[in-house]
Amino acid sequence: MKTTIYTLLAVAAGGCLGACDSGEYPDPVAYEAEIREWRAGRLERLKGPTGYLNLVGLYWLAAETTTFGSAADNDISLPAAAAPHIGKLQMTPDGIFMTAEEGVDVRHDEQPVDALLLADDTTESPVTIVHGSMVWTIIKRDNRFALRVRDYEHPAIAAFPPIEYYPIDPGLRVTATLHEFAEPRILNVETVIEGLGWKPQSPGTVAFEIGGERFELEAYASGDELFFVFGDQTSGRETYPAGRFLYASWPENGGTTVMDFNRAYNPPCAFNDFATCPVASPQNRLATRIEAGERFDPEVHATPGAH
Repeated sequence: MKTTIYTLLAVAAGGCLGACDSGEYPDPVAYEAEIREWRAGRLERLKGPTGYLNLVGLYWLAAETTTFGSAADNDISLPAAAAPHIGKLQMTPDGIFMTAEEGVDVRHDEQPVDALLLADDTTESPVTIVHGSMVWTIIKRDNRFALRVRDYEHPAIAAFPPIEYYPIDPGLRVTATLHEFAEPRILNVETVIEGLGWKPQSPGTVAFEIGGERFELEAYASGDELFFVFGDQTSGRETYPAGRFLYASWPENGGTTVMDFNRAYNPPCAFNDFATCPVASPQNRLATRIEAGERFDPEVHATPGAH
């Protein structure tokens, strides 16, 4: 999470059974079982406390002081589960400082607080505030701050249906070679929020083959992994229009890695309007169909009340 905000979206790669350095998988039965286990874990994480089905608000902070609560006379009007007047958020040189109204129960680390600096999600120790079933954090994106609010009792969590997937295709688990730039580059990537950019560091591009045809994707650094936001000719038809996410191990000494498109998954913004997802750049729009990984049907998977 500290490297980039999108590290939060990473998923466990699972055991490679000795095949991490090769696009070939030695045991088809074990491979299918591993992918199905990954899918189950993916759904569990999506429904979990830090998943994206419980988001109920994202409020950008612009004023020096912002009041918030469920009452309509606040600068930020939260869902009805919140107290009418919770307190205020103040911009300071150190970040966002919260002061709670007297008698309002807000907690950090299970302890009541009446005033606290809310370290944002790009810091080493981001602060989470709990208020009944609702929680909030401060996020920082492109030098802007926002209040992100979750409801752990959001009905969308229980109502969310199974994710639809393409059939598992071992042929879309491919070997890729990282072609590093002379120096890492800071790229400018658009997000689903107009005017909000994302500037990831890119070590280079990866090259791989599908069906005998060569393709390349720009890679983004994410800790000890490579992160990809890619689109293909299924995007906007069978998969999410803005693209899908994928992680791969960082190659050692200019070697190869494995890109397993069976683990390609929808970004948080596919399910909720309160996320700040990057979209696939023009360079990362593949001129082929990637019929592997998660599919997307907005009529099925949109979180109620979010779209």
